Order: sequence, then C-alpha cells, then structure tokens
Amino acid sequence: MEQRPMSRLIIVSNRVQPPSGEGGGNQGGLAVALSAALRESSGIWFGWSGETVDEFTGKIDFQRNFGVTTATIDLEPQDLDEYYNGYANRTLWPLFHYRVDLAEFESGFAEGYERVNQRFADTLEPLIETDDLVWIHDYHMFPLGARLRQKGIRNRIGFFLHIPWPPYRLLLSLPNHRELVETLLAYDVVGFQTRDALECFHDYVRNELSGAIDGDRVTVGDRTITAIACPIGIDAENFVEASQSSAARYAHYRMRQSTNGRDMIIGVDRLDYSKGLEERFLGYERYLSSNAGQHGEVFLLQIAPPSRGDVQSYQEIRSSLDALSGRINGAFADVEWVPIRYVNRGYPRDKLAGIYRAAKIGLVTPLRDGMNLVAKEYIAAQDPEDPGVLILSRFAGAAEQLTDALLINPHSPEDICDAIAQALAMPLEERQARWRACMDNVMSQDVVWWRKRFTDALEGTAAAAAA
Repeated sequence: MEQRPMSRLIIVSNRVQPPSGEGGGNQGGLAVALSAALRESSGIWFGWSGETVDEFTGKIDFQRNFGVTTATIDLEPQDLDEYYNGYANRTLWPLFHYRVDLAEFESGFAEGYERVNQRFADTLEPLIETDDLVWIHDYHMFPLGARLRQKGIRNRIGFFLHIPWPPYRLLLSLPNHRELVETLLAYDVVGFQTRDALECFHDYVRNELSGAIDGDRVTVGDRTITAIACPIGIDAENFVEASQSSAARYAHYRMRQSTNGRDMIIGVDRLDYSKGLEERFLGYERYLSSNAGQHGEVFLLQIAPPSRGDVQSYQEIRSSLDALSGRINGAFADVEWVPIRYVNRGYPRDKLAGIYRAAKIGLVTPLRDGMNLVAKEYIAAQDPEDPGVLILSRFAGAAEQLTDALLINPHSPEDICDAIAQALAMPLEERQARWRACMDNVMSQDVVWWRKRFTDALEGTAAAAAA
C-alpha cells in the first residue's frame, strides 16, 4: 500500500520556541520534537511572541530558523494581565493542580481569556489550508478549536493538555465550567497525560454532559470525539547524548569535586507551589533529624528558577523557601558542611545532565503534576553501571510509567525521610534493576513516540471519516 504523505502540521501554543541551532542539550525536548515534525511536514508554529504592543493589530511576524517556520503575534498589556497572568495562571493553573484555595475567579480574567483566544482564531484562520492538521497545546487555549469551528474551519484539529485534569467535583468550582468543557467537543482528538486525567474527564462528561464513553470515543449529543491518554516523553536518545557531551562531563566533574565524597540529592523544579518544594524541604529536615550519623555525609542541591514573579502566590512560595532553607541550614550546618544548597537560577540541559549524573538521588516530589520530565531526564542521565535512585511523587504523571522508582506521598515528611534512607542504603543490584526498568520506558515512550501517537490518532480521525 502506498503511504500517504504527511499533512502539513500547524502547531499552536501560547509561546513559540523556535530552534536555536544549539542542539538538544540546550533546547527543550518538546521544542525538539515539535520542530522535527514541523520540518517533516513544512509546517508552521503559531503563537504569542512574548511581546506587547499598545494596541493589538493582528500583524503576524513570520520567521524561519533551522528549517522551522514560526508565526507570532504581539498582545496588549491588558491581554497579558487578564489572559496570561489572570485566567491562565491565577484561575486555571491552581484549580487544575487541585489548589482551588489559590484560584482567583474574576470576570475580567475570563473576558480577557475569551478575547485573546478569539484574536488567535482571527489571525490563525487565514493561514490554515484545506488538508492541514491543527494541533493546539495546553490550558491557555481550551476554546481556540471552537472559535476556529465558528469561523468555518473543518480541518482535523487536536488538543493536548500538558497539565492535570481535575476531578469532576473540583472542576464544578470553576464558573462557566460547562462552557469551557464543551469547547473540547470541537476537537477531533483530545489528549491527556495519564489514564487518571482521562478518567476524570470521562467522569465530567458522564455526570455533567450526560455523555457516553466507548473506549477512546466520547459522545455528547450528536458529537463524537476521540479522547486518549498519551504521556509525553523526553527526547531520550538526544538527552543521553547530551549527558556524554563535554559540557555535561565537565559539569559532572565539577559537581563530584564539590561534593567532597558526600552523597548528593538533587531537585530541579520551576519555583511553583505545585512542585511540593516546601514539603520536600520538610521531609529532608525530618531525615536530618532522624539520622544524625549522616550529618556531613549528604546534602540536597535544589535548583529552582523563579517563574511568574508578577503573581502573588509565587512571591509567597519564594519567601517561604528562602526562610525554610535558611532555618534548616542554621539548625544543622557546620563550618565544613551545608545541608541545603538552594539555587534560584536555571542551567542548560546539557549541564543539568552532568549534574543529574553526579547525584545519588533524584528527588521529584510534586503535589500534582501533569507529567514531570525532570524524573525522566534524571533516569536518562544515569551511569548504567552505577545509577542513582529516583524518588518520585505518586501524584506526578510520570508515576504511571516509572513504577520502579521509589514512589512516595509528597505530603508526608516521614515518607520522604524513609525513601531517602532506603535510596542511600540500596544495594547496587537493586539500583541497577530499578534503573533499567525505568530507562526502558523512557527510551521506548519518548517524545517522538508521544508525537506520533497523537498525530496518528488525529490523522486516523480523517481516515475513519473518509471510510
């Protein structure tokens, strides 16, 4: 059978990350995978430029970098305040991460969110050709598919949610929740990170929309869509190569020198309340309190680049962690040893790979996370002959796949404490066996596998419709 050529792919995301030409070690794995798909299909990556203008014009800035075409638009400051800082990051983000106590429900936020999604639809619509596949990403753009349908677009349109989907009754706290969920029925394929997220979506559809579920098919009224669990991976092969690069080897060498023979525990997280950083510090403090013989023998390196500094809850988490790390260091440190090295800056992925490899433990303890690719990067960076141990929150999406990690309840300091003790005492053979099982999954279900699974499903809806 002759293979049908790949349709042109139009990817839509809030921010666009064009290829830098610096290699996968310094570029996000998602950007690497999407860039490859865009090259293969001569596609376009459309989204916000990250810049603001006094008055929205809809002018599209086209660029071509390393074979990838990007198309970006500028937004107004009010758009940024209401759509991005407001509805996306102060309403949807906390609610979808189960923090309804932090969610802010302001009508102006919702209005700005709708306005910007309409602006995206108005500027994107002329770029879409008859056979294009349109793939929309994340919580910033739930309504975009529906707005495109209203403009007469009949192409195959898919949506992938990178963050968790909340339980049915929690979602009911969102004003106009029904209208938001109904916009998903405009898509042909909707993808979630985990089976748990997919089942929460199913619960809402059954209970609130009186819909029916039949395998991957979700039917509400006369509309049927495909909804799948499609866990994202890392660019595993590229990351393994990056971990062998000169930059990674040098970072590994420098870290080993700085440890002075001590065991290093590493955490790498954006500074965000969903990442469980306060709970992680408290669990580590419990370990220090319970294991006086380990004082001076182990330390925690926490890398936490700041994010969303304009949002009050993010300012508060930074202040809390500054105080907590200072308190722990003040209580336990001596002139030759500091138990927590707390760093508020980011590092390129190739250097991070070397730092991961030097760590005896990877500590990944989000309170709720759609996936968490740090867990997979830590596994990919390890020395197969002498791998470290991954301690992973049960509430990270990655826990559905990396079942041979030490899975813990991140809310329990005792659980974190016990896991650290178990990891540091773990025999080499057990470490190797656990690492191998995790690594097999990281390699087989990588970011290319994820991309192909989703686009195959999206192309498949067209094949099914034509049959």
